[in-house]
Amino acid sequence: MWQNLSLRGRINLLLALLLALGLAVNIGRQVAEAGPRVQAEDQSVIRLAREFIEMIVADLNEAPDPDARLNQIARDLSRLRHVSIALADAAGNPLTPPRTDLDEEAPGPPAWFVSLVHPEQTSVSVPVSVHGKPGSLVITAHPNDEIAEIWDAIVTQLEVGSAIALALFLVTMSVVGRALRPLQSLAQVMAELEGGRYDARVTPGGAPELAAICTKLNHLASTLGEAVEDKRRLAERAVSLQDVERKEIARELHDEFGPYLFSLRAHASALTKVVDAQSPGADSVRKHGSAMLEQINALQQFNRRVLERLRPVGLAELGLRQALESLSRLWRESHPDVAIKTTISPALGPTGETADLTIYRIVQEALTNVFRHAGATSVNVVIEPVEQSGRDGRACARVRVSDNGRGMEAGQKLGFGLVGMRERILALGGTLNVASDKGGVTVEALIPTAVS
Repeated sequence: MWQNLSLRGRINLLLALLLALGLAVNIGRQVAEAGPRVQAEDQSVIRLAREFIEMIVADLNEAPDPDARLNQIARDLSRLRHVSIALADAAGNPLTPPRTDLDEEAPGPPAWFVSLVHPEQTSVSVPVSVHGKPGSLVITAHPNDEIAEIWDAIVTQLEVGSAIALALFLVTMSVVGRALRPLQSLAQVMAELEGGRYDARVTPGGAPELAAICTKLNHLASTLGEAVEDKRRLAERAVSLQDVERKEIARELHDEFGPYLFSLRAHASALTKVVDAQSPGADSVRKHGSAMLEQINALQQFNRRVLERLRPVGLAELGLRQALESLSRLWRESHPDVAIKTTISPALGPTGETADLTIYRIVQEALTNVFRHAGATSVNVVIEPVEQSGRDGRACARVRVSDNGRGMEAGQKLGFGLVGMRERILALGGTLNVASDKGGVTVEALIPTAVS
């Protein structure tokens, strides 16, 4: 049952139980104190009555008619409210009729309550002697008024306490309901986010903690919306780049590969005619052969450029270290005014084919951005291992490319190249961060190693 209750229901139920428990404890305390209170009242009344009787009967034998005086004393004392006094003989047999006015009073506390707080009547016998004839006055306590007063106090406490507890419960229930009202809006907005409506927002309200959660949920929705939009733009850009790349390769094949093949075909045809002649000239054969070698060499260079664009040359054959050194050397040759320092930690072991290609592409993209936009004079590339840093605790390789250029402008978004790299690294379980300040830009990535 408790698991099926809402948070509001649990709080209200707990509050009701606490109020009921507090009221029950207070009533129980009064009931527990009732017995000693009645007993103390009995003893006090009996002590006073006994002292009064002993003082009156002290000079009883000096009265003209001691028996009549004793009977008069017994009748006068029987009018007391909290006690009854009866005259008894030496054997303890009552000589005066018992009081009945106490039984004729208005109904008081229930019998079970009287039995609980005053189970037995308290009686004390005061001996008296008239001319040597023994007798006694029996004092019996009747704390009915005290018991009725205690019972009335308990009933009043129960009624007033119940009214106060009910009012407090209703007020608290209203306050709790108003404080937890944003939870419903939170659930609704989460459902909308789950459905892909990232423009959904919740109005912050309720307790400060809930208001903070609402604000953070709105920020999360905004971030998700931006991430989805970036992903859409990235996919659109990727498709566009693929089309551009295909057109570029098709153009190069048409403009370069085609003419080379045509030239080879022409020289091969001419060479065939020379060979078929009755007296072929060595100079003609050498001429056409040299031309064909030049065309084949040009085709090999063209093929190398296309393969470099599709996949780094030598990465699989030579390894990550030599491929990065070759990449750095090419940039140094084309930009001799920029100092490029590449440091690869000796502790970096095999990282896996996918991780190698990702590291290479990150360095390539970062260096491309440096020479296109940064205006830097120094670039530092550091690749080192990091233990247990991936999302699932795998070892990672840290790639850090930093420059001393002018940095990025405030609010400037990353280009599609770095955004694409970030998506790829996230898919592998790593992270990519770009930090910019007056000292330049630092691109840092954590890439899980041994990813096949």
